[in-house]
Amino acid sequence: MTQSQGATAPSVLLVITQDTKEEEARFTRAALEAAGVRVVHLDPSVRRTLGGAEIAPEDVAAAAGMTIAEVRALGHEGKCQAAMIKGAIAAAHAWDAREPISGILAIGGSMGSALAGALMQTFPYGLPKLIVSTMASGFTKPYMGIKDIAMMNAVTDISGLNTISRDVFGNAARAVAGMARGYDRNAPAEKPLVLITTLGTTEASVRRIREALERDGCEVMVFHSSGAGGPTLDGLAQAKDVALVLDLSQTEILDHLMGGLADSGPDRGKAALARGIPTILAPGNADFIIAGPIDAARAQFPGRRYHEHNPQLTAVRTTIEDLRKLADHLAANVRDAQGPVRVITPLHGFSNHDSPAGHIMDRSVPGPFAQYLREVMPPHVPVTAVDAHFNDEAFSDAVIATARALLADAPACVA
Repeated sequence: MTQSQGATAPSVLLVITQDTKEEEARFTRAALEAAGVRVVHLDPSVRRTLGGAEIAPEDVAAAAGMTIAEVRALGHEGKCQAAMIKGAIAAAHAWDAREPISGILAIGGSMGSALAGALMQTFPYGLPKLIVSTMASGFTKPYMGIKDIAMMNAVTDISGLNTISRDVFGNAARAVAGMARGYDRNAPAEKPLVLITTLGTTEASVRRIREALERDGCEVMVFHSSGAGGPTLDGLAQAKDVALVLDLSQTEILDHLMGGLADSGPDRGKAALARGIPTILAPGNADFIIAGPIDAARAQFPGRRYHEHNPQLTAVRTTIEDLRKLADHLAANVRDAQGPVRVITPLHGFSNHDSPAGHIMDRSVPGPFAQYLREVMPPHVPVTAVDAHFNDEAFSDAVIATARALLADAPACVA
């Protein structure tokens, strides 16, 4: 890379330990530089310092409030790892604040991947992030979280260079370099951002809502509420400038309350409320809990009605008692909301399953549920009951009208 290229080329943060992967670090650095980017090597080594890294092990430890000798003296790999993760995150962000980076490439085994994943998850969506890992062919959720992190299988152990690893590391370097050159961290958000949850069983209504808001000029992102979609929406609500959240599928919250497979934890749905983002809540898919294979579903939820969605998943019909628990939970969530909240509920069914064409319809539930919602919601949260099914146009029209009213302060979004 020429001197003029170095002055204008984007920077890539390279995260790799030299104490165990010195040869691989040198090779990957050279591949990145040959691909036309500047390299900022963050070296979270604990065993020894070899030098040459822009962010040395001593810098990582110092960012965690320790010396590298104190980290080593911990004498426990888990405790050492925790200290270096803390320091790596702080040191990386400090560097990025001074000299912005345009991509992150990490190479490691289970320990290196855990550190890299924790670090990458603290950086914004859109920033290129790639981990080359021996863990990439297995369970990757702990490393990726809800961020746009790519993982690439190292194929061989990361122990020296060979004909396969040279190709893998070289391809990874060229991929991140290319993404870094195309990354614009200052690209303005051109449209007000709306986030929506759904499942396939409420897609008809959500599609009409999405298309209407897109015609109004909004950017609409839709998330599948099957365990990961809702937390991803929550993460975006925390990280981005979001104009409106339409939490139209309550499956993950119901499954948390009832022990279903899509349980996404007690904080699901709270991020937008805490930030004051205008929010519409609707009980899409509240007619069922997601359980496992039919025999397991019958054992876990005896005496219910069931719809075998596929050999792995069963929809278990909810009762009015289940939905009262949902209403209580939602009411507790919105009590301290920092922005406007509206609740819209249908009187003729919550999903395709809860319809004449479905398999677990129960006409006795929606009306009493709507009444209970009115009783438990705080006074500042109005509840609108719509004399329609969730997937009817009358219901989606009610959501669209309420969304437009909440977006009235974003003129670019409303025609």
